Amino acid sequence: MKKGILFFLHLMVCVGFSQTGIIRGKVIDQQTEVILKGATVELIGSESLGVVTDAEGNFALKDIPIGRQSIRVSYLGYETLTVSELDVTTGKEVIVQVGLLELLDVLQEVVLTSERSKATAINVMSAVSTRQFTTEEVNRFAGGRSDVSRLVSNFAGVSTADDSRNDIVVRGNSPTGLLWRLEGIPIPSPNHFATLGTTGSPVSALNPNLLANSDFMTSAFAAEYGNAIGGVFDLGFRKGNIEDYEFTVGIGAFPGLELMAEGPMGKNGGSFIVSGRYGIAGTLGLAGTSAQPNYSDLSFNVNFGRSKVGTFSLFGIYGTSDIDFLGEDFDPEDLFASEDQDSYVTSGFSTVGLKHVLDIGSQSYLKTIVGYSSSSNTYEEDRYLNLNQPDESKIRYTSVDNSESRISFSTLFNTKINKRIIFRTGALVEQFSLDNTLKDRDRQPDTDLDGLPDFNTLISNEGDYSIVQPFAQGQFRVTDKLTLNAGIHGQYFSLNEQFIAEPRASVTYAFNPKNTLTVGYGMHSQNVAAPLLFLNESIDGTLQQTNKNLDFVRNQHFVVGYDIRLADKWRAKVEVYYQTIDQAAVEQTPTSYSSLTEGADFVFSTDKVSLVSEGVGFNQGFEFTLEKFFSKGYYALFTTSLFESTYEGSDGIERNSPFNNGYVVNAVAGKEFKIGSAKKNVFSINTKFTTAGGRYYTPVDLEASIANGFEVRDDSVAFSEQYDPYLRLDLRFAFKFNSAKKKSSHQFYIDFQNITNNENVFSQNY
Repeated sequence: MKKGILFFLHLMVCVGFSQTGIIRGKVIDQQTEVILKGATVELIGSESLGVVTDAEGNFALKDIPIGRQSIRVSYLGYETLTVSELDVTTGKEVIVQVGLLELLDVLQEVVLTSERSKATAINVMSAVSTRQFTTEEVNRFAGGRSDVSRLVSNFAGVSTADDSRNDIVVRGNSPTGLLWRLEGIPIPSPNHFATLGTTGSPVSALNPNLLANSDFMTSAFAAEYGNAIGGVFDLGFRKGNIEDYEFTVGIGAFPGLELMAEGPMGKNGGSFIVSGRYGIAGTLGLAGTSAQPNYSDLSFNVNFGRSKVGTFSLFGIYGTSDIDFLGEDFDPEDLFASEDQDSYVTSGFSTVGLKHVLDIGSQSYLKTIVGYSSSSNTYEEDRYLNLNQPDESKIRYTSVDNSESRISFSTLFNTKINKRIIFRTGALVEQFSLDNTLKDRDRQPDTDLDGLPDFNTLISNEGDYSIVQPFAQGQFRVTDKLTLNAGIHGQYFSLNEQFIAEPRASVTYAFNPKNTLTVGYGMHSQNVAAPLLFLNESIDGTLQQTNKNLDFVRNQHFVVGYDIRLADKWRAKVEVYYQTIDQAAVEQTPTSYSSLTEGADFVFSTDKVSLVSEGVGFNQGFEFTLEKFFSKGYYALFTTSLFESTYEGSDGIERNSPFNNGYVVNAVAGKEFKIGSAKKNVFSINTKFTTAGGRYYTPVDLEASIANGFEVRDDSVAFSEQYDPYLRLDLRFAFKFNSAKKKSSHQFYIDFQNITNNENVFSQNY
């Protein structure tokens, strides 16, 4: 105890010494990504701290006072941009990339200025229903568990499945409708304990400390994105420090133990960044189960610098996880285990890619990525019969062994024809290989009359298929106020040999610098999830995959938004949308089933065969956002989503979808206080409040369940009952200490989650 107190006092005494930091970065043309040599970068509030970018567009502002700082970036013929509230510390250099927009008319006496805002997308073609997010937000928001999925659940139009998983529900769509993209190529679900076809899980494997500012989209996304109908995570890894070596050590309940290193490499402005993490939530007793979860991940990004043949970079992410639920260790409070069964879970995924960017003249570039991804999961379940009886025995009840790999090739050509017109075209080719097996006794007949359900093979697939997605899109800046985006996305699926063309368009009109109207439309399609496509059906004693010819599920999305700047750093936004879905997979006979109801759990249905593409769905809603961007030591975010999500099975009856919460309300806020005699250290308080309508569920048919010996839902009244509303309040306290003598800083935080101890419904089972 004495050592701890002395250490704390030592930190407080040392803050009186001189402390400064560094802001380093690159300035580029926002539309062409070409470097801007000779751009001016100034520290706001200081007359002496200013530099110009070198031949590679790089700059470094040194001896910057510790704390929140802002910079101003200007270049002749371009709009001047302010980047605000950069968090300068002694331990880590601030690295930013600034994109400037070329002026349509060069004014001689008037300088146009704007401020970089998270309300606008990094991708210049994404004009509607898009918001960028930062690494700092992921680590700052209360209750976030350093998880980008839980971060975006605070945004309008987004909700999560429950506290046990990070699945993302966008505007009432199934989580299977989400696209994960990293450095320009699609990737498998970047989560630990993930299963085939899902996009979420209990624990994220994405390290936010490696991420650059990234985009999250909820509708009518640009033509380069495809095979998704819900939303898009367009993620990028940041580059390492090109001048100095930096090291980070961290430990947290859910991210676990982390070691990270970055620094310069080679003589051409290259750099590397690499991080490894090992989970400790189980060791701390915070996993929500008595079993011990084991998970770890490794992420890296190596940039080889500029050369005569362009810029090459190598990036990757790898994750592995496992957990054993043993009946002998059963805890009655455990939500995942049972006394009469042992189950063994493993999962893993990996992505590695090589990216090449070649400047073509001063107005164009060609970006090419070649990547390889894989994902796998196994599940073995043994059940005990006549538990604790003399004739107790154990049988293998379920066996799952799934693996999927893909080779991706993506190419994108971008050119600025003139100040008003940008054109972008390219293609994505993915070659998938599957090896999936599911053997199960659940709901199977007893044909061999041994008193046990048969151990039948429901999925057995070793096959390949490909998806090809060409696209073309353009942006036309009619005036400084009016911008048009339009494009077309194509998609070919080799299993059913279907090719479709999907138009996308948006209009943005800025009445003045404070008021902006956006209108967007997009058609999007996605293949039915692989666990359904490759189900086996016994026909005349032969197993056949009767779902492989299902059509793309098709979505048409209409959205109108209005954005207003209420005051400095304050904005409000309203969006209304209507979404129609058709060609969803349903059964041939009249039932309530639809593939639109799948995807918010570890598993998919295993008895839905001979499906047809005749289902429909509807989503409509209203969203409101009030946001105070971080300034003057505080921030705030309030979002409200009011929506309706329904579907029709083959019986033609319109029902609530399981994702139809009806409403979601989020309130997030935080305040920083400078502490210490020199006011160089920071204490912060962050809080988050969330409430939402309960999910709809299908009630259990108690009599049928008793008669069959397993759970039977009453599908005639599917999703007719609703759980109680969800409510949760989180509180986070954090300290940041800047070392007075060394180039190091220390951050400590503690999260109190669900501090009202509200018991939200996890599930209801027979």
